[in-house]
Amino acid sequence: MDRYVHQEKTMKCVICKNGETKEGTTTVTFDREGITIVVKDVPAQVCMNCGEAYVDEKVAHDLLTGAEKMAESGAQVDIRKYVPGMAIPC
Repeated sequence: MDRYVHQEKTMKCVICKNGETKEGTTTVTFDREGITIVVKDVPAQVCMNCGEAYVDEKVAHDLLTGAEKMAESGAQVDIRKYVPGMAIPC
């Protein structure tokens, strides 16, 4: 009988070099050429010591693609909640 065991991914923080990360969320801000985009509730590994947050490759791709689309909309400030696959603005 096979049993699936969930293993939480953790890592040692590369910033403070003391803390371990834990699954959590963060806020990501993009600021470029007079445009500010804020995305809240982004899934990340967050250092329990210093608070540094690390997003995985899929989330980073979603964020960057979504930010480009939001910037093209003409808004100077945009605040959104993270939605997986957010490449197209909600």
